[in-house]
Amino acid sequence: MHHTKLPAYLREQKKYHLAHHYKNFELGFGVTSKVLAICYRALSNDDSDQNKLYAKSLFLPRTTFPQWTDPLKTEVLLRKKTCDDLYRWQWENNNGPLFVLHDGPPYANGDLHMGHALNKILKDIINRYHVLLGHRVHYIPGWDCHGLPIENKALKAVQVDDHRVIAPAEIRSLANSTAVQAVKSQKAEFRELGIMADWDGTGSTYRTLDHGYEMRQLRIFQKMVDKGLIYRHYRPVYYSPSSRSALAEAELVYKDDHVSHSVYVAFDLDLRSNKSNVALRNLVADETNVRLLVWTTTPWTLTANMGIAVHPEMTYVMIRSAEWDGESAFLVALERLEGLSKILGKVEVVAEIQGSELSGAHYHPLFASLTQDTASESLAIIASTHVMPDSGTGLVHCAPAHGAEDYNLFRTQHLIISSASSLICHVEGGVFTSEVANVVGKEAAETLIGQPVLDQGSRTIVGLLKSMGRLLKIERFKHRYPYDWKTDKPVIVTATSQWFANLDDIKEDALKALKTVTFFPQISRNRLESFIKSRSEWCISRQRVWGVPIPSLHHGPTDRAYLDSVTLDYILAVLDKKGVDENLSNWHKGTDTMDVWFDSGSSWSFLPDQDDAQPRANVCLEGSDQHRGWFQSQLLTAIGTAEVNKKAIAPYGTLLTHGMVLDAAGKKMSKSLGNIMSPVTVVKGGVGEKEPAYGADTLRLWAATVEYWRDMSIGPKILEQTSESLRKIRNSARFILGNIGDPTARPESGLIPKERLGLVDCYVMHQLYELERTALSSYAQYNFPRVISTLTNFTNTTLSSLYFDITKDNLYANSPSSQERRATVTVLQHVLNTMIHIIAPVLPHLAEEIHSVLRGQSSPDISHGLSVFTRSWVPLPPEWHDASAEQEMTQLLRVRSTVLGLLEQARGKSNSTEAEVDIILPSAGGELANLIAREESFLKTFFIVSDVSVIDEGGTVTTFSPYGLRSNERIDIRIRLATLAKCPRCWTYTRPHKDTLCLRCSDVLSLAST
Repeated sequence: MHHTKLPAYLREQKKYHLAHHYKNFELGFGVTSKVLAICYRALSNDDSDQNKLYAKSLFLPRTTFPQWTDPLKTEVLLRKKTCDDLYRWQWENNNGPLFVLHDGPPYANGDLHMGHALNKILKDIINRYHVLLGHRVHYIPGWDCHGLPIENKALKAVQVDDHRVIAPAEIRSLANSTAVQAVKSQKAEFRELGIMADWDGTGSTYRTLDHGYEMRQLRIFQKMVDKGLIYRHYRPVYYSPSSRSALAEAELVYKDDHVSHSVYVAFDLDLRSNKSNVALRNLVADETNVRLLVWTTTPWTLTANMGIAVHPEMTYVMIRSAEWDGESAFLVALERLEGLSKILGKVEVVAEIQGSELSGAHYHPLFASLTQDTASESLAIIASTHVMPDSGTGLVHCAPAHGAEDYNLFRTQHLIISSASSLICHVEGGVFTSEVANVVGKEAAETLIGQPVLDQGSRTIVGLLKSMGRLLKIERFKHRYPYDWKTDKPVIVTATSQWFANLDDIKEDALKALKTVTFFPQISRNRLESFIKSRSEWCISRQRVWGVPIPSLHHGPTDRAYLDSVTLDYILAVLDKKGVDENLSNWHKGTDTMDVWFDSGSSWSFLPDQDDAQPRANVCLEGSDQHRGWFQSQLLTAIGTAEVNKKAIAPYGTLLTHGMVLDAAGKKMSKSLGNIMSPVTVVKGGVGEKEPAYGADTLRLWAATVEYWRDMSIGPKILEQTSESLRKIRNSARFILGNIGDPTARPESGLIPKERLGLVDCYVMHQLYELERTALSSYAQYNFPRVISTLTNFTNTTLSSLYFDITKDNLYANSPSSQERRATVTVLQHVLNTMIHIIAPVLPHLAEEIHSVLRGQSSPDISHGLSVFTRSWVPLPPEWHDASAEQEMTQLLRVRSTVLGLLEQARGKSNSTEAEVDIILPSAGGELANLIAREESFLKTFFIVSDVSVIDEGGTVTTFSPYGLRSNERIDIRIRLATLAKCPRCWTYTRPHKDTLCLRCSDVLSLAST
C-alpha cells in the first residue's frame, strides 16, 4: 500500500464519487465470502500439478465436526453423559453453594404436552447455568399421583363405570398401577428433552403415592391439627358433580360464557303475620294478595329457600302489571324498575316503602301448596347489604346450604347454627335426595329424586313452578360461572360435611413471608397475594378413594368424627407400619381423602433443611395457574406447620411464572381443535416430511427464545425458523473449529496477548466480553430470550458478517506463524471457549459436540469423557473491555459500508478482490483521518480488496462525512481496477506481473520448504 500525495490527474477525474450508501451491507459481505470459498475450491480441484501444489499449501478448514447431525443418533449418544452422569458428578464434585430448584409435580395422567416441555426445559436451563458456576444443584423431579382423573382412568381401563361395584382397595390398586405406568412413560419422555437429573437413582425422584412421601404429608397434617387449624364443618362448599367431590377454590376455573336458565318467581307475602311493622301493615291494608318478585339463576336451589333478603337502604315499590297477574301486587326495588321494564311491561306504582321497613315481615314457603301443609311456618324477610341494585329485582332468594354469602348472612344473624340439622339441603352428590319430599310433597318428589340438579332436576323445578302459577318469566342468562378445572364441567355449591384448614389464623404470616420472595414477572406477586387475602378457609377433604386418607375416626352410632393429636399418634403409627390401606377395627375410619393440592403442597418437606432464616428452595418455576394451586398450597402448609413465635419463612426464595403454550394461530391447544403439538414428536419426528425430527436442542432453543412469562406460540413455521437459528450457531462453531482444530493452525507459542492484536481483533473481543456479561446477568435474572438474542446478534453480525468474512483470506493463505493469523486464531479460540458456556445451558447437546471435538474426539466417541459442564464458567477478564476499540471500529464500519456499496455498483460480474481503493484524506487531518492513516495496513483486509491507498487530499472537494463526526473530517473514496495480477495461490490481485506468486504466498511457501 502507498501513502503518498494525490497525483494531479486523479484530482481532475470524477470516479465513483460517493455520498451516503448503507444498502446491500449483508449482500456485499455474503458475495465476497462465497467468491473466496469458490476460488479455493476451484484451486483445489484444478488438474495442473502446479495448482495442486498451491492448493495443498493453503490452510483450508479441517474438522471432524459435521455440518449437520442426526439428532436421533447424536443426542441419544450424549444423553447419559450430559444428563444422568452429569447430575451425579456435579453433586459429588462441585464445591460451590447449594442451589435448590424445587420441581412442581406434573400430574401422572397421560402423555406430555408442550406446556410440560416448556416447564422442564426452563428449569433445566437454570440448573445447568448453576452447574457451570460450580454450584451444587439439588433437583428432584416429582409427580402428583392421586386424584379422581387417575382413578377414573384406572376404572375405564378395566371397563368399570360405577365405583360402587368395586371394592375401594381394588380401586386403589388399579389407580396405583395407572399412576406408576404414567410416571414411567413421562419420565422417558422428559429424558428425550435432555433434562439433567438422576432419573434412575434411589430417592432421586419423588411421587406423592410413595409411602415415605405420604407419611411426611400426614405428619404435616398432624402439626396443623396440633395448632388447631384443622376442623370439620357442615357448610356450603364447591362441589363437582362430574368429579363427585368437594373442590377448593384453587380447583376452579371461571367461564364467562356459561348459560343458565334464570327464573322470575313469585312468593306470597304473609299478610296475616303480626310480626310486620306498622309501615308495612299500612301499605298492604287494602291488598288481598301481595307477592315478592324474586330472580334466581339457580332454580334448583329454591327447594332449600330459607329467607328473602332486601337491602335496608334501598327503596321498594308495590306495583301492578296488566301483563301479569292483575289481581296481585308485586314488590320490587325502585332502582330495578327500569332494568325490569322488558319483563314487567307497563306498570302502575301503588306505594313505596324502605327496605328497613320490609325487614322482619314474613312470607309463605314457595312450595307450601304442594305439601298441603297449611300449618307450615312462614319465613322471614332479612335485611342484608349484599343485595345489589344492578341485577335481579332487589329481593334475593336465600338458600344458606347453597351459597357462601347466604350462609354467612344467616350465621351472622344467628338464624342457623353450625350443624347439619339447621340447614335445609336436599342435594347429595349433585342430585336431589328423598328429603326433597319434605318441601314439595311425595308426588312431586317422585319426579325429582335422583335427578341431576344442573340438568333434568332444574328443568323439573321450573315445570313445578309453572304448574303452580309461581313462574312469571324464564330466560337464558349468560354469566361467569365456576367449572371443575379437571373435568371442564360446571360445579355447584352445596352443603356437605368437610374438613377445613383455618387460614384466618395464618394468612397474615403467609403474606409477611411473601415479602421476602422475589417474583418474576413482578406482577405475579399481586396475583398470589390476592389469592391468599381472599381465602378464610381451605376445604382439604375430597370424596375420593384414590388419595391420602384423612386419618379421622368416626364413632359408629353417632358418626361423630374424632381428629386430635392423641388419636393421630396412634393412627399414624399404624399407617406407618402397615400402610395407608390398613383398616382400624374398633372404629370406622373416615373415607375422605386429602385435596391433591395438600399432597403436592407438602413436597417442600423433603428438601434440604437450610438455615432457619432461609427458604428451603431457591427457585420454584411453574405456570401462572399455580398461583391458586401449588405456589399457594406450599406456602400455606409451610406457614401452618411453622413453630409458634418464629419468623414466618416461605418455602421458596424466588417464584418464576410462565405462560401458556398456544398454537401458531394463538389458540389454546386442545384435542377437540386438533391443534395439539407433541414435544416428543418435535424431538423424534412424526409421520412424513411435515413432522421432521428436530431434536431436543431445537425445542430447547425455542423455549429459550420466547418470552416465557407471557403466553407463547409454537408451530411448524416457528420450529423451522428456530432450526435455522440453531444451524447458524452450529455453523459459526464449525467455522472456528475448522480453523483452530487443525494442528497446523495452532502455533506452538499459543495465544498471543491483547497488546499484539489488531483493532478489529480487539473490537471482536470487546463485543465478546460484552456478550458474556449480558449472558451472565441475563441467566442470573432468568431472562433467557435476552441471552439468545444477544448471542444471535453477535454470531450473525459480528462474526459471520464481519470477522469471519474478512479473516478467511488471512486464515487460508497466511503462514500459521504470521502475526495476523495468530491474532485471528487467538480471537477465535476465545470466542469458541466463551460461546460454549453461553450456549451450554440451552443447547447442551451442541455444546457437548463442540467440547468433544476440541478434546480431539471424533463423532462416534462423543459419549466418552467428561461433560463440557465439568469445566466451570470462568468469565473473560476486564482487560477485554475496550470502549476505544468499539468507538473506532464504529467509525470504520461506516466507511466500510460505503466502500462495499461502491464496490457493489462498480464490479458487475467481478469480485471485490479485483478492485483497489483510494482513500483521500483532507489536508486538515482530523479524528477519522488519523484513524484511517493509522489503520492503513488493515484496510485491505477490512474491505476485502487487493489494495488500499491512503493519500493526502491537498485541496480536493470532499464527498463523504460519516455520521457523528465534525464537518471538516470529510474524506474522498474512489474505486479502481487492481493494478497487479492475480495470484494463482490466494487469488487476490497482488502478484507483480513478472512474478509467479504474490509476495505473501512466496514467503509462505519458502517457510514451508525450510
